[in-house]
Amino acid sequence: MSYVMNFPTRVVVGAGCIRELPGELHRAGAIRPLLVADRGLVGAGLVRRVASVLEQAGLRFQLFERVDSNPVERNVWDGVEAFRSAGCDAIIGLGGGSPLDAAKAIRLMVHHPPPLSRYEESRGGERHVTAHVPPLVAVPTTAGTGSEVSPSTVIVLDDTGRKTTLASPHLMPQAALLDPELTQELPPFITAATGMDALTHNVEAYVALGSHPFADAVALAGIGRIGRYLLRAVHQGRKDPEAREEMLLASSMGAVAFQKGLGAAHALAHALSPVSGLHHGLANALVLPSVLAFNREVAAGRLADVAVALGYDARAGVQERAAAAVELVRRLKEESGLKGGLADHGVSGEMVPAIIEKALEDPCRETNPRPCGAPELRGLLQAAW
Repeated sequence: MSYVMNFPTRVVVGAGCIRELPGELHRAGAIRPLLVADRGLVGAGLVRRVASVLEQAGLRFQLFERVDSNPVERNVWDGVEAFRSAGCDAIIGLGGGSPLDAAKAIRLMVHHPPPLSRYEESRGGERHVTAHVPPLVAVPTTAGTGSEVSPSTVIVLDDTGRKTTLASPHLMPQAALLDPELTQELPPFITAATGMDALTHNVEAYVALGSHPFADAVALAGIGRIGRYLLRAVHQGRKDPEAREEMLLASSMGAVAFQKGLGAAHALAHALSPVSGLHHGLANALVLPSVLAFNREVAAGRLADVAVALGYDARAGVQERAAAAVELVRRLKEESGLKGGLADHGVSGEMVPAIIEKALEDPCRETNPRPCGAPELRGLLQAAW
């Protein structure tokens, strides 16, 4: 049985709710969608499953599957061409963060002039984004990025070679379908890496600079869900549909919460992926414990709350709970199967200068609760080595 929420957009939740996709397209006035996915989803049979739902409703669609694991500008322009040449009037984003981000960027550039860098969030690009965008329905197949309820997209730009955030309320999907049946076949590694990405979103949002009580409340709820359900989802797989659904909710919560801001873990992860090729969720998992340990000096109270959300004794002192938060996050990483450090996953010393350079340019660094320049970023990489 599915149910519907309206926060921060229309969200349909429940096993089998993918069958609601034609109705959501109808609500948006669309009859010819571009289905944005990737080759992995084609091979896994998920594209065929969605295609069957559309075909049974008599909807014609155009498939676009040329999306890299870290979306680049070429994916966007190819998608825009596919949209226009097929005469599409809407977009379906199907997949993890990469296809969903690509879908949003394609949506933006269908009716907006290039270059993509014109819309960079950190340079005030939001002011150039208008409401003249086609409808978008987002269907996540991983529980990690929460991109289905986020007004932002992350693309590797040609001119800088770094992951760049483009954001506007006009990029928020009209609807998101959270169907745990689409995530139940995920292998343990992807379940773990995307789950740790969701945890990083929630934790960093809660600890980030600034005041946003609504985001804080959502972040703590998301952290609690991940503490209860991540390992179940990793180790039980398709046998635990409850854990799959709860992780999808926790992932969406992270994206709602991080409108407040993120931190140094994301600044480093955004740099690690284009430089070393690390999966974004894995990159976050590898650096998050060291970043939280670094932030304890100025954010002990916040980290103490994180520990309680993860099940630690609320009667313990603030410093004890703050230290426990770091250890509990490290333990979740290890017990989910993401063992070792950066060097164990192909990051070499020669890559460090480029990683630091890109991390310094990342706006997530600016909302980290403890200032971190090049020396501090180098130290955080060493601690995660």
